[in-house]
Amino acid sequence: MTAVEGLDKQNGVTLGRILGRGTVGQAEEGPDGKMHATVRIPEDELVYEPGVLVMPHGGTLELELINDDKNTHCAVLPSNGDYQFIWLVNHSKGKAILELDGPGYYWYGSRSGNDEGRGLTAAIVVGGDAPPEARIDRPPQPRP
Repeated sequence: MTAVEGLDKQNGVTLGRILGRGTVGQAEEGPDGKMHATVRIPEDELVYEPGVLVMPHGGTLELELINDDKNTHCAVLPSNGDYQFIWLVNHSKGKAILELDGPGYYWYGSRSGNDEGRGLTAAIVVGGDAPPEARIDRPPQPRP
């Protein structure tokens, strides 16, 4: 995973300081126009790795989830206002196709047991600006 510049400034594109665990990864755009990424649950760590996944812009994300842990977990993932559920028994993997067309932070976690309460949460961050039809009708605002 490569580092993403400018994570800790106003109007940055991630929550790098808030989650505090795991790394920041970037989705790779493929020739098919879809973005692709892999997220793992390492053994005995109870985190998604990377903890923050950055998409450079809205679109389709093909996400592979791998559970390397000895325990069963899941992922409840956002997709344009709906959710997708991936069940991840120990040492298994799953794939989700997510549609995230608006910029912003999209949280997900494992809702089995007390996984979320113990830290098995992460975020997908979609960069870019709101489309013109979604912008508030007001004068341009200063940007840092």
